Amino acid sequence: MSEETCDITVIGGGPTGLFAAFYAGMRGASVRIVDSLPELGGQLTALYPEKYIYDVGGFPKVLAKDLALELIAQAMQFEPEVVLDEEVRRIHREGEDGDFVLDCGATRYRTRTVVVAGGKGAFEPRKLDVPGYDELLGRGVHYAVKDPEVYRGKRVVVVGGGDSALDWALILKEKVERLVLVHRRDRFRAHERSVEQLMEAEEAGELEIWLFHEVAEINGTGTVEEVTVFDNRTDDRTIMEADAVLTFLGFKPDLGPIKEWGLDVRKNRILVSPLMETNIPGIFGAGDIVEYQGKLDLIASGFAEAAIAVNNAVHLVDPDARVNPGHSTNMKVFKEG
Repeated sequence: MSEETCDITVIGGGPTGLFAAFYAGMRGASVRIVDSLPELGGQLTALYPEKYIYDVGGFPKVLAKDLALELIAQAMQFEPEVVLDEEVRRIHREGEDGDFVLDCGATRYRTRTVVVAGGKGAFEPRKLDVPGYDELLGRGVHYAVKDPEVYRGKRVVVVGGGDSALDWALILKEKVERLVLVHRRDRFRAHERSVEQLMEAEEAGELEIWLFHEVAEINGTGTVEEVTVFDNRTDDRTIMEADAVLTFLGFKPDLGPIKEWGLDVRKNRILVSPLMETNIPGIFGAGDIVEYQGKLDLIASGFAEAAIAVNNAVHLVDPDARVNPGHSTNMKVFKEG
């Protein structure tokens, strides 16, 4: 058992969790961040560090990894305790109004309140159920891009029709020898502007879009060498040479142990009140993991939810503390700084 009891433990080290930790420090609370990943940043660093993000206030566009670095620097101002590579398996309360104990297996942590900011839960990518996918995963077949330079001068097949597929197609088109986007229908689930840019790139001959096509098989000895695709209207098949297959088919939401904590969960989301309260007093939620009427899955929304959750957690720890502290320029912590 870690002997130190903190005011707020934030579960999740992604953008929402990092902002929650910062805001808690700004309110004068003692903070701990616990994350199952080996580094802070969540999906920003684990899945798409080189992807541009356009809908965060103050940035016309910003690389995910750079946003993560700024959020980490912001959160670390108040020196929170950081626990990485540990999964919270169970939460229980000592007594009716006692502290919470977070069981991480070998270690347990004590806290007065909890803010759950675990994103969409565990990263379990949806995979292509075709011959060659499992055998060549990590050897030319990938579901995330860490370094776009790896694909310079190569022949790349991108599979998918959502934001990630289109974003990476647009990023990689200038680096690769050939880029083919394979999508099973003629409608995309991506942002309208991304679709427009994709069509413009095809007209300019910068990439190819194969609609109503799906991957049938991936072949290669040791690494990807060719991909067989088929027209799902006619079943006509085409074999194309390729060095890489990038599958952006989304992720299966899996809350993992969170489902066993006694929280009100519906469709892999934690239900919260307008105050970001869960059904367990003292446990709050914020970010993609929560659900309420009008919920938007945006980093910007997660920041606001984090502030609401933290302010109410601070008030629960210290009933004399105001729920609404006002603007940061009026806060004592910054005036003294």
